[in-house]
Amino acid sequence: MATIQECRSALDKLSDSMQRAEGDVREAAALDRSVSCHITDLDVTFTGRMRGGRIEVRDTVPGPPPDKAEIRLAMTGDDLVALVDGGLNFATAWGSGRVKLHAGLRDLLRLRKLL
Repeated sequence: MATIQECRSALDKLSDSMQRAEGDVREAAALDRSVSCHITDLDVTFTGRMRGGRIEVRDTVPGPPPDKAEIRLAMTGDDLVALVDGGLNFATAWGSGRVKLHAGLRDLLRLRKLL
């Protein structure tokens, strides 16, 4: 099982990848939205903001997200690490219910370019 530190590192790595992106992916990553990522097996939530092509993690709180972020993710720590490392395909994980993504329709349309 992935640790909180490994999950935080995976989010930092994802943020770095987003910032280096080009073209349509860079445009999709340029959203300015509140973000939460609930790690279900650790029952911890990372909260922050997607801004300037990066994910800024501001806090780590126990349990589910305390507030309703504009972009919400939920998955196990192992799945987060595997997604970021390329060992798990997002579309497959989302389609099978391993990863949950909630956002407004316009945001979902833009975010699909990241996937």
